[in-house]
Amino acid sequence: MASDSTKVDSSDRIIDLFAGPGGLDVGAAWLGIPATGIESDENACSTRLNAGLGTVLGDVRNFGPDDFADATILTGGPPCQTFTVAGSGSGRRALDEVVRHVHELETSQPTHRKHSDFSDDRTALVLEPLRWALLAARAARPYRAIVLEQVQTVLPVWDAYKEVLERIGYNVAVGTLRAEEYGVPQTRRRAILVARLGDQKALLPEPTHTAFRKGAPQQEALDLQPWVSMGKALRTGSAFTVVSNYGSGGDPKKRGERHSAEPAATVTGKVTRNRLLHANGEATRLSHHDAGILQTFPRDYPWSGKDIGQQIGNAIPPRLGVHILAAALGIPVDPVELDRVVHSSWEAGRENPIRPTGPELQEAADARA
Repeated sequence: MASDSTKVDSSDRIIDLFAGPGGLDVGAAWLGIPATGIESDENACSTRLNAGLGTVLGDVRNFGPDDFADATILTGGPPCQTFTVAGSGSGRRALDEVVRHVHELETSQPTHRKHSDFSDDRTALVLEPLRWALLAARAARPYRAIVLEQVQTVLPVWDAYKEVLERIGYNVAVGTLRAEEYGVPQTRRRAILVARLGDQKALLPEPTHTAFRKGAPQQEALDLQPWVSMGKALRTGSAFTVVSNYGSGGDPKKRGERHSAEPAATVTGKVTRNRLLHANGEATRLSHHDAGILQTFPRDYPWSGKDIGQQIGNAIPPRLGVHILAAALGIPVDPVELDRVVHSSWEAGRENPIRPTGPELQEAADARA
């Protein structure tokens, strides 16, 4: 096993499980790292193909590391529907069982097409990244970095992953990140796992922006930039209020409201059903492109297929993805460069990714080009 997983390697390639329409892979493209995503939803694959992202339509359970032998980085955001407050809740109720399965995988022979005994088959999908990691390690081709993302409820599962991964040679960091603390105009919280092969300490990315507090003023703090509002992200010239399609805790009687001078609430698959109330009394809804911008996708990202709102809500914000990937690989990210690619067109951001700092990083970037 490698002793140093932080040295930038021009041969790095990502295999992204449950890749969706490309949230993390857009972030990878901005870093100049090629990625292939496996996704079972035809609509999300339509968007990915339209965006020119490496795409495999299929179920991740029908594949394994041998099918993507050139991949050096494993990433994934398993479906969250059974773990969310607004979902069925079966995954939340089965957390102890999921954790037990994590430890069983370590001592078993994980195979392709492993099916679950959970009441909702989607719950078992959270085990797939570990199956891939174990298979790769047992084939003497361990991934040099692993990045996983899910809703906060899944944190105990990532904690169990941490125990297993550390026993096979990884240094692992687990925690909850707040999206607005990384420049995303949205208060989205996610459970994150970052693993590095070898002795280099794994760290979650340090915040670059302040945390949002309802009613507190927007201001800088220490070396942190102020959180980003919806109005600034959408570049609107007039104020508006967003009224959520569903209420707090899934209770429709507790519909939340956010002003354009605040970050958006968590962008979900129902985001385009939210109402925008304007000062002149007009009521509109967010377009797909506006909803994508709140997730930090490029303004001209080529959404395609059906259920685009759901595609957008399911994705990890690309800007957050950049920070997490960079932390996993030990790559410093220049905030000016990150702002440049986020606000560029999709093609411009891909063709001119973030320029790395330092001679070693620049040399690796040149090698990729």
